[in-house]
Amino acid sequence: MSVWNSHTSVGNIIGSLVASEVLEYGWGWSFMNVGAADIETSEKLESEEADLLHASNVKDVESSDAIGFLEAWTLPGVVPFAFCLFFSKLVAYTFLSWLPFYIGHTAVAGVHLSHKTAGILSTIFDIRGVLGRILAGFVSAKIKARVATSIGFLFLSMPALVLYWAYGSISMLANVSLIFVSGMLVNGPYSLSMTAVAADLGTQRTVRGNSRTLATVTAILDDTGSVGAALGPLSAGYISTRGWNSVFFMLIISVLFAAKFLIRLARNEIKEKLSERK
Repeated sequence: MSVWNSHTSVGNIIGSLVASEVLEYGWGWSFMNVGAADIETSEKLESEEADLLHASNVKDVESSDAIGFLEAWTLPGVVPFAFCLFFSKLVAYTFLSWLPFYIGHTAVAGVHLSHKTAGILSTIFDIRGVLGRILAGFVSAKIKARVATSIGFLFLSMPALVLYWAYGSISMLANVSLIFVSGMLVNGPYSLSMTAVAADLGTQRTVRGNSRTLATVTAILDDTGSVGAALGPLSAGYISTRGWNSVFFMLIISVLFAAKFLIRLARNEIKEKLSERK
């Protein structure tokens, strides 16, 4: 599932590269090119979506009652994973939105890079994000502990962000390497939470066999994360007026909060694994 979920990073990479290529003509062309591609893709998918909506099993789906929105929040694991996604996506999308600007306005080895080069360089964050998602899925499948894997990636991402903050401008090699590591560690946890963990929540007695309830739970996770993805770049815009140190401090604190929401679940998961071995 982590491999499947990596398509979002692939889209981010392609979008950044397309935008970087036409930057010299103005930012407006970046949106025009990507928007045109989006319209073309939507038209091709329209017929497939129509076939899915008229599938024979739709009646079975409609016959089941969905759990209420507020009731869905009371299901075990929904609140901690929802807020973990909030802070994880806040960090990931702040990087996605502001990294080209940060690289373009921060001297790397004493040299300010062009906007085009900064945009291309920022895609390394998402390239490594693809690998981070796959690695997180592989590790969680091996140790059969998804929560522990997520919290491990989160704790490791904090020193990675500190190192990029402190040493990313020393040289191009240091900048690329630290973006590489940060992208892997930041993207892994929220990808794992959105895919495998959502599937685990779907096995609960209240949710199992009820596609509408599962859709409600998945929507809560996804939308809570999307709120964080929107607020992160917006907050960074205001906080950056006080200096980039403040932005990195916000990101590190956000990662800490994301990990905090999973500590109790990770502790219970580890206890279960240890008891199974006895």
